[in-house]
Amino acid sequence: MKRESLETIELELAVLIRHITSIVQNKKNIGNLDRSAYLLLRQIDRRGSAGVKALAEEFLLDISTVSRQTAALESKGYVVRTPDPDDGRACSFEITELGAKEMEDCRQARLDRLTEKLKEWTDEESIDFGKLLEKFNRTF
Repeated sequence: MKRESLETIELELAVLIRHITSIVQNKKNIGNLDRSAYLLLRQIDRRGSAGVKALAEEFLLDISTVSRQTAALESKGYVVRTPDPDDGRACSFEITELGAKEMEDCRQARLDRLTEKLKEWTDEESIDFGKLLEKFNRTF
């Protein structure tokens, strides 16, 4: 890969992070969930249930970090903890009706924001960008 291409990617990622940071600081535009809560709820919802260890591996985080984050979700009533019948120390989390509603509200707010920002893009451009972004994220 050419250095020029890498430099473009590096710079554009830095700019993207700046834009995302500005969006996140204005929470009224993206719902009530912070990024970590939203991602955890999306992953638990997608899987049906998930344990702390699996979530930590998927997000490349420490188990203690995910444990703290899932405990916060549990305290808000967004997930319920189910003990693992085979291992008394382990548990999995399932999304509650309230958690599903908060997640969907946040997802819709995010989609609305993206729709507005990408209104000049063609369907082909958005499909290509989505595929490339997914490929990029999978490399990690």
